[in-house]
Amino acid sequence: MRGLKGKRVLITGGASGIGAATAARFLEEGAVVSILDRDRQALLLARKALPNLAGAFDADVSNLNQVQAAFADAVSIMEGVEVVINNAGISIRHKFLDITPEEWSRVVAVNLTGVFYVAQTAARYLWEHEGGVILQTASTNGIMGYPYYADYNATKAGVIELTRSMALELAPKVRVSAVAPGYVLTPMQRAEYTDAMLEEVNRKIPLRRHAQPEEIAALFAFLASEDAAYTTGQVYTIDGGESAGGLASR
Repeated sequence: MRGLKGKRVLITGGASGIGAATAARFLEEGAVVSILDRDRQALLLARKALPNLAGAFDADVSNLNQVQAAFADAVSIMEGVEVVINNAGISIRHKFLDITPEEWSRVVAVNLTGVFYVAQTAARYLWEHEGGVILQTASTNGIMGYPYYADYNATKAGVIELTRSMALELAPKVRVSAVAPGYVLTPMQRAEYTDAMLEEVNRKIPLRRHAQPEEIAALFAFLASEDAAYTTGQVYTIDGGESAGGLASR
């Protein structure tokens, strides 16, 4: 991709799944990359797998003080930040009637409030400097209805509207877009599905498989690059064709 070499990139939820794959892709593009994650063990493993990382910060995105401290550390280590991939998220598979107030609060805290904390912290920095790009991980769950993930779905819909609003207010200095993956075979996703459930889902996807995290990472790389210089305020769905059809297609 044009313009990624030497770019200073911070990725939240960067120690595993889509975040780790995205870190690897940006490193391949010649970027300077730091990651932020609350899982200390995963951070250690990411450090080993990606020894060229500039930094790996232990922080919970639902804690504003930790976000601000980690962002300041990233700026210090990389001598600036130009691209932020706002990716950290969690999900809990439950029926709507079984979601507890504590579970609801936790999912909202990470997936929506945490995204806001990172986005606002990054936007303030980018606005005061040379501008840049903020990309956020939404989901097809924020576009269509899915059973058993009411809390997760609500937060991802919120991320989409936050993205659009940010893009309008921060243009032309900061570009803001979201990536909305469908089913991606991440550790978080795999832990929630039996083999039979996995196969059942694959059968309803036109491409007959889950995405690989590296395929989502490739879209993030494009959107952060100069090749995507005219893109902002959009949500890019990458779902193997799943959302192309309605009920009759399933």
